[in-house]
Amino acid sequence: MGKGQGEGMVAPTMTERKLLILFGSQTGTAQDTAERIGREAKRRHFQCRVEALDSYEVANLINELLVVFVCATTGQGDPPDNMKMFWRFLFRKNLPPTSLCQLDYAVLGLGDSSYPKFNFVAKKLHKRVLQLGGNPLLPVALGDDQHDLGPDAVVDPWLQALWDKILALYPLPPGLEIISPDVRLPPKYTLHYLAEDSPHPDGGLLQPTAPRTVPSELHPFPARMVSNQRVTADSHFQDVRLIEFDVVASGITFNAGDVVMIQPQNCPEDVQQFCQLLRLDPDRRFVLKPTEPGTSLPALLPQPCTIRYLVTHYLDISCVPRRSFFELLSYFSTNELEREKLQEFSSAQGQEELYSYCNRPRRTTLEALWDFPHTTCAVPPDYLLDLIPRIRPRAFSIASSMLAHPDRIQILMAVVQYKTRLSKPRRGLCSTWLASLNPEQGDVRVPLWVKKGGMKFPADPDTPVIMIGPGTGVAPFRAAIQERVAQGRRGNCLFFGCRQKSKDFYCQAEWEELVTKGFLTLFTAFSRDQEEKVYVQHRIRENRRLVWELLSSGSAHVYLAGNAKQMPAAVAEALQSVLQLEGGLSPSEAEEHLTALERSQRFQSETWS
Repeated sequence: MGKGQGEGMVAPTMTERKLLILFGSQTGTAQDTAERIGREAKRRHFQCRVEALDSYEVANLINELLVVFVCATTGQGDPPDNMKMFWRFLFRKNLPPTSLCQLDYAVLGLGDSSYPKFNFVAKKLHKRVLQLGGNPLLPVALGDDQHDLGPDAVVDPWLQALWDKILALYPLPPGLEIISPDVRLPPKYTLHYLAEDSPHPDGGLLQPTAPRTVPSELHPFPARMVSNQRVTADSHFQDVRLIEFDVVASGITFNAGDVVMIQPQNCPEDVQQFCQLLRLDPDRRFVLKPTEPGTSLPALLPQPCTIRYLVTHYLDISCVPRRSFFELLSYFSTNELEREKLQEFSSAQGQEELYSYCNRPRRTTLEALWDFPHTTCAVPPDYLLDLIPRIRPRAFSIASSMLAHPDRIQILMAVVQYKTRLSKPRRGLCSTWLASLNPEQGDVRVPLWVKKGGMKFPADPDTPVIMIGPGTGVAPFRAAIQERVAQGRRGNCLFFGCRQKSKDFYCQAEWEELVTKGFLTLFTAFSRDQEEKVYVQHRIRENRRLVWELLSSGSAHVYLAGNAKQMPAAVAEALQSVLQLEGGLSPSEAEEHLTALERSQRFQSETWS
């Protein structure tokens, strides 16, 4: 270097070591994995950003040099909600095939091989970026929830290979080493307590305001709960509720098949326990400051905020903790026994052990903190938002139509409760919270918004519909039937299944009235009301002539919804047998015909496990 040049100048050949990690996440696993890659990048001295695909300005992708995509695949092979806009943009026909020719990239997929379209989104994304001129650093990684060790079985070795590739392209700057795993990285935010006597801003945090925008995740509508009614017999093992919300003046509109998103909260007992364990004063107020410039603050937290609000509305202390939780926790441990156990849980070798400690018994974050008391009371408040993910909204099929119930939304909700080897029963966060609310004891508000559902009902009034909805799967069909009846449409055929006619036959009176008026053809399967079990698939086979007539001469659309592992396959099999026995198709033709119905959206299903 010539004498006249400053010592500190960087040779022009030193490329900026910048890495962008973009994630599409539905339940938080992809986000958790993206943040893990972000931490590993920081240890290798990269300037690194981790962003949800839909909050990234997609037009900038042509300027990026190094990107890792982490994406989940949801139910029927669809991209997660927070990458839908990105997805539409990426598949535009007019993008030139050299758009991304300067991009080095890698795609990490997270899926579940028990679904037919396993990791569909990751595979399709990898292929599309390649078409647009991108240079793949590695083959696409296909993480699988069904693997004994979960997706990490694929993710760990793939990441190792990825860093080898990336460091070959972008070596560490001279004089710098990879930051050792023994060193704790700084928190994403620092938490600054306000003086006890600082002025309080007025007002509650969920005041109904004149809606500026249509309600959304960032601006939920505080809907008033109107009624909360149990629709199963008291003697029935499962508590199922029909809950109604008032959404007058919210700007919310929806159609049959749409879903309502509800933002739940932790119960006061859990919040109190958490604060005691971590020695936090729930009434203390604080503001957050990002550690790195350019990091945005969490959108759903008011500033300033109380610890109580943070723990009640934001931190998911009842979720099953992930491996990253134990890894971060191990840094705070002053107790050798606890630290060793935490390090084991966060190592690749300790994943089986962690699975049987956490995932199998569904142990919550709060319960795990109880088991590591010395470490828990040493957790610095600054790290709370790195340690515990935010509470995710829950989706419910809307079970009513605006044509029948204007300005109202109804849901049919099973209260989730089950036993594992832990002494305390496991409870679903959202359903337990909603079930506990009593609108007769004052003004009860629930933050919600609506989003488009996967199921679309036919626009042509003469098209008949066959709906197969066992259990709470009947919810979207109640909305569809109410909507269609209000429009005077008669071709409605419903197959409903439950355990016992006297215990869990939801909306029985409503269905029977519609049958009497000629608006509904109803077939019921009460599985436990006789010796041998009878399910909806049996009723489909028994009524195969009607089903075939509706399909062949009526061009009926078929819809399936419900909660079960085996049910969708059993129903598909029953429909294939109808096509064989009544339509004279061979087994392979019947299967092909059903696939064709799916492709043309004449057979749609929405199932959950």
